[in-house]
Amino acid sequence: MNTYERVYELVKLIPLGKVTTYGEIARVLGNPRLSRVVGYALHSNKTPIAVPCHRVVNRNGALASGFAFGGKNAQKNLLINEGVMVENGKVDLSHYMFYFW
Repeated sequence: MNTYERVYELVKLIPLGKVTTYGEIARVLGNPRLSRVVGYALHSNKTPIAVPCHRVVNRNGALASGFAFGGKNAQKNLLINEGVMVENGKVDLSHYMFYFW
């Protein structure tokens, strides 16, 4: 399984109503410096319905400015529809963060 496929499998594990960070996914992949690679993988995602990449935010809880599937407002709306509160383009990680382990 290549790195992108591993990213997608991890993102599928993020529960409804939770988010995780690019760095958390990179950490689980075994290299915390792979955050940008995680971002590239999510931007290249060909199945956004099956791989809920809208549940991934940056280390500060900020939404992706270049969210590939409709822009920042699309990511915000998808998260709000799942019960995640978004204020000023950010998610409160102390409340919504999902850690893999």
